[in-house]
Amino acid sequence: MLDTRSCCSFADYFVICSGESGRQINAIRDAVSEQLEKSGTATLHKEGNADSGWILLDLGDVVVHIFSSDIREYYSLDKLWSNAPLVLRVQ
Repeated sequence: MLDTRSCCSFADYFVICSGESGRQINAIRDAVSEQLEKSGTATLHKEGNADSGWILLDLGDVVVHIFSSDIREYYSLDKLWSNAPLVLRVQ
């Protein structure tokens, strides 16, 4: 998770994660969506699908990026937003 408040005008935080298969990418999306629903947090916009290798969930102040490993490496958002402080990294 990156704190993008100091370098991004459209979101305060980016959550960037990846799955190893389409099934895993969908499972991550479903788990995130389920927890958001339980907490009453609305998803403002959803984009992409597991077949494209990138799913985006726009929650307003938080943007969740769920990548396949190769698409995550290709777009390299971690490096693109490297000036954003790292809040949490889980491996």
